[in-house]
This record gives sequence, C-alpha cells and structure tokens, in this order.
Amino acid sequence: MSPIRPTPRALTAVTVCLLAVGLWQIAEGSWIYAKARLAQLLLQRAWSHALAGEPAPKPWPWADTWPVARLSVPSQRVEQIVLHGAYGRTLAFGPGYAETSAFPGSAGTTILTAHRDTHFRFVKRLQPGDELVIETREGRRKRYRVQDRRIMDVQAGSISLDGRTNRLVLVTCYPFDALRPGGPLRYVVTAEERA
Repeated sequence: MSPIRPTPRALTAVTVCLLAVGLWQIAEGSWIYAKARLAQLLLQRAWSHALAGEPAPKPWPWADTWPVARLSVPSQRVEQIVLHGAYGRTLAFGPGYAETSAFPGSAGTTILTAHRDTHFRFVKRLQPGDELVIETREGRRKRYRVQDRRIMDVQAGSISLDGRTNRLVLVTCYPFDALRPGGPLRYVVTAEERA
C-alpha cells in the first residue's frame, strides 16, 4: 500500500491558511502596542488641557478616565501620562493611579500600576538610586529615588499606605516574560521622596 500524498493544491491551501493565521496573530499582538502608543499621544494633548486648569479633560470623547499626573524616569528616557483609576480599561492606555492611595504629588504613599508588557516594560531595568519624577496638574515636580524592588504574592503580601513617608510605588505583573496575563505575583518598586 503506497502512502497518500497531498496534492499541490492541498499543500498550497494549508500554507495559505497557516500564513493567514500567523499574520492575524502578529497583527493582533502589534495592535496592543500601537494602541498604547497612540493613547499616549492623545493623553499628552489632554495633559496640556489639565495643566491649563481644565478639571478632568478626557483624551477622547468616550473616555472614562483623565490625566492626573506625568511620570518621568530620566534614566530610562520614559515619560508617561498617569490616568485616574487602576482598572483594566484604563491600563490599556497608560499607567493608572490606584485611588485607595495618596493622590499623585500629595503627602503619603502613591501607587501607580501598569501592564508589564507596555507602559511598565521599563520597570524591570530600574535600579536603586534611579530617579522618578511626578509632575502634578499644578505644574509642581516631586522627585523620588528608588529604594527597593521586590516580588510580592498578592494573596499573601500588601503595600503599606503609611502616611508618614512620601513614597511612590510602581506595581506590575510578574514575571515579565510570562506567556499568560495576570497571575498572583507582582513586581513592586518603592521610591522615597528626595529631601
């Protein structure tokens, strides 16, 4: 009995299907990064309105968030607009401010969160001593120095909101190169305000 050999037409059809699925996956993955970059451009415009005194300027008409601060990391050449709220729908467009923490630029502990593969991709390269800068809507700048980096299990750990120290805490999912989103581990960077 001789083996069944696929016809050239069948091989072509399989090749075209595999190529189409591959291109679709690449396009879908690229869209996430493109959306994140485009959003930051629109957020820059909304941030200009915030600096001009507009109370909650929406970056696009249907947005349910608005800029509350600008985060700069000089050593990483990072500058990002921070959005109100740390929800999935917000984090798709930029870092979010956790509303249970101190408002960016005010006294206490401010917590910012973002996705590990887009806006907080740089966090894994932060080192103790690196400077983080928060610019407030009033134009003030608060400077922080990275003190600590740790991996935390959300089911067992917590972040102290102690108001005696002015801190900025950046939180993202961990590990950085995981194939699956989410998981119980978080990478936490703590920075203290410079005197």
